[in-house]
Amino acid sequence: MYFKNDGFKQSFMVKKAASMKNRTSGILLHITSLPSLFGIGDLGPGAYRFVDFLHDSGQTNWQVLPLNPVEPAHGNSPYSSISVFAGNPLIISPEKMVKDGFLEKDDISDIPLFPRDSVDYAGVAAYKQSLFKIAYERFEKNQLNFEEFTSFCNSHSRWLDDFALFVVLKKEFNGVIWGEWPIGLRDREKEVLNGAMKRHCGEIKYIKFLQYLFFKQYKTLKEYCNSKAVQLIGDIPIYVNYDSPDVWKNPELFK
Repeated sequence: MYFKNDGFKQSFMVKKAASMKNRTSGILLHITSLPSLFGIGDLGPGAYRFVDFLHDSGQTNWQVLPLNPVEPAHGNSPYSSISVFAGNPLIISPEKMVKDGFLEKDDISDIPLFPRDSVDYAGVAAYKQSLFKIAYERFEKNQLNFEEFTSFCNSHSRWLDDFALFVVLKKEFNGVIWGEWPIGLRDREKEVLNGAMKRHCGEIKYIKFLQYLFFKQYKTLKEYCNSKAVQLIGDIPIYVNYDSPDVWKNPELFK
């Protein structure tokens, strides 16, 4: 490493030596591996119990791996996602949704019998989508946390707007990759994009709502981790998928 300023170099080396003395330990565990009644580990009570376990065991790090959306076509791998910014709705906790008022206890009283040692992604997705629809209807009807939702959408608009539209268009075109969409959408012509956003405004809002729930629950869990002196170590997808809003919006940045 080259340093132009010798004073800066000395300061850097001192800090580096000090950091190497402060060794810490922890556990790598993807949230999907946590125990849960709902077929997949989530951001609910199981995650908080694991944080307590780490704290009581003297551990200070939890490496969670990527938490991005997964796709069946890619083996539901968190390292092959349609977005490097969005969160995985499948790990939204139904129990936390009840606590936050988006669901009633009766809404989660009839839980399918999911496998205990593996994740039935298709079954989990179908079940949780049914819960999400109920939560979204209650959110719309009661304008529940509407200001918080609006603030979330505004602060994340840089990626959220395109992500939500992308997900909706993928559904409209039966999963066809964006490079094979109609030219106006493929090339992101402004008038065509505006028309698509107006045509699908309700569906787009629903996708944003799911992201709002994910980040709301993740933030609460992160705050709990920090209160227990446990640091979350994240990760990022190694590759940005071609078939993603990231590449669709910024093709000039990728080969």
